[in-house]
Amino acid sequence: MSNILEIKELSVEFPTRRGTLKALNEVSFSIAAGEVVGVVGESGAGKSLTGAAIIGLLEPPGRISGGQILLEGRRIDQLSDEDMRRIRGREIGAIFQDPLTSLNPLYTVGHQIAETIVTHLPMTWTQARNRAIELLEATGIPAARERIDHYPHQFSGGMRQRVVIALALAAQPKLIVADEPTTALDVSIQAQIIELLKKMCREQGAAVMLITHDMGVIAETADRVVVMYAGRVAEIGKVRDVIHAPRHPYSVGLMGSIPSIHQHVERLVQIDGSMPRLTAIPAGCAFNPRCPKVMDRCRAERPELQQLGTSQAACWLHPAQEVV
Repeated sequence: MSNILEIKELSVEFPTRRGTLKALNEVSFSIAAGEVVGVVGESGAGKSLTGAAIIGLLEPPGRISGGQILLEGRRIDQLSDEDMRRIRGREIGAIFQDPLTSLNPLYTVGHQIAETIVTHLPMTWTQARNRAIELLEATGIPAARERIDHYPHQFSGGMRQRVVIALALAAQPKLIVADEPTTALDVSIQAQIIELLKKMCREQGAAVMLITHDMGVIAETADRVVVMYAGRVAEIGKVRDVIHAPRHPYSVGLMGSIPSIHQHVERLVQIDGSMPRLTAIPAGCAFNPRCPKVMDRCRAERPELQQLGTSQAACWLHPAQEVV
């Protein structure tokens, strides 16, 4: 499968009066056509910032200070705002945690979806409206032909999120960046939205970047997972490998926090401490102050990602002979 998205050593900085904060530090991963890649980590790990950099929506004064973002082999991190606007919607669809941030309360949902279609695809308004009805039906909106003329406030939270997914898919984008798309929804609606994302991914052959802190969502949805910590990638691998045999101590802690229906345990694993602030990222491995297996080398040298079987991990625990 060819890669739709390639991120190569992406770095993002925020200049401040006290100096420059490095919020992302040489992040690299790729997503193939039809693949769902989950990006997980605690708040402040850099998940949403990575998504914002890809979409071209970094909040000023944040800026990309190094690396490349490639969409189907074409570099998009240096495009002008106008060129990036043309790519957003047409080639990259975005789904955010709060649907109200993506929907204009002054227009019907049908108008907003049809407008996106007409802007990016060679269709008349009538054709676009019919396509909008099809999309609303595909995303599970009942009586879509009537509801297309309703306003966002006339939909429940779960239904609004379905509308946002229809909007993100309207122009048949190659890449969908979904940032916490199910967090605000109850569990039964979450499952429906996850199933819908997977179905759309399969049918349209889109690449999906799913940003979340919920490992349960990742286990259900993703093909591979990228574990982020303090602006860097700690581990990348197939979901089943990272869940059942994590190679980085941070991943071990994250996986240990997932309750299992097959095992009875008194307490779930807890990672002591908290994510370091951008102004106080320690030398060496950023996880070293919280790591139960820390060594002297971890405090002095920063590990790079290395191949460990089917996964990659940035950790000094693994002896050289284990590296493939």
